[in-house]
Amino acid sequence: MRHNVLTSPRLKEIKKRKRRVFWHKVFLITFGFLVIIGIFSYISRNVKVNIHTIEISGNEIIDTKLIKEVVDEKLIGYYLKLFPKTNFLFYPKGAIKNELENRFKRLTNISFKLKDVNTLEISVAERIALYTWCGEYPPELNTSEQKCYFLDESGFIFDEAPYFSGDVYLRLYGEDGVNLENPAGSYFSQKIFYNLIALRNNIGGMGVATKAIYVTVDGEVRILLPARGDGRNPEIILKADADFNKVAENLQAALDTEPLLSKFKTQYSSLQYIDLRFGNKVYYKF
Repeated sequence: MRHNVLTSPRLKEIKKRKRRVFWHKVFLITFGFLVIIGIFSYISRNVKVNIHTIEISGNEIIDTKLIKEVVDEKLIGYYLKLFPKTNFLFYPKGAIKNELENRFKRLTNISFKLKDVNTLEISVAERIALYTWCGEYPPELNTSEQKCYFLDESGFIFDEAPYFSGDVYLRLYGEDGVNLENPAGSYFSQKIFYNLIALRNNIGGMGVATKAIYVTVDGEVRILLPARGDGRNPEIILKADADFNKVAENLQAALDTEPLLSKFKTQYSSLQYIDLRFGNKVYYKF
């Protein structure tokens, strides 16, 4: 008897009616959603709500035209073939920023602001060249032609440098952290970079000039001093994992103590190295 009730024609008709009502609602909701999307897509294409003017500020070295070309490339096309990327609500801020940073390593602090719904303002800053990275090895260890690249205050390599005669910038050597095939975009010796620069400045405060810094593959730092009469550079040698403040203290103490105090002043032309790799002991050779 129960089986007959569950399969009765009346109950089947009720179930069919419920399914028709359900799919009718689904159709109406879907249709309404598509209509809203269509209207929204139509409105979003209106020229009055789309960006057609790009203003760039903050750049001095990189041509504004080149920056605008990158922005224009990223504003071409539609999302899902419905909404234009130029619409002021949908413009691809992240994609534009990433592409500018990838294309122009010199750029930093990229920010966006809508002046109005038709005008996008892009503000940028350019990295300041403070040092140069000139390859894996110093010239005396490398016979191949060397290209140099600019670094900013954080050790970020951002652009190829022209040839400089003399010591316009402190030169850095070594492969630590550097993509040798494409150096721009790498950080040179990121873990110890700030310590390297601080040590160089401390050494300068002792009246000792620094020409270059070489971070070797076996964990040493060799600070190259100005060349002697024979063209060779004396070196200050230390371990890359040393306490750089302690190293500076030991060097200062050694330079203030005889016989190195007098020899450094009168026999610099024969100085080969000052070795700071062995704790408080300082070794040197003339």
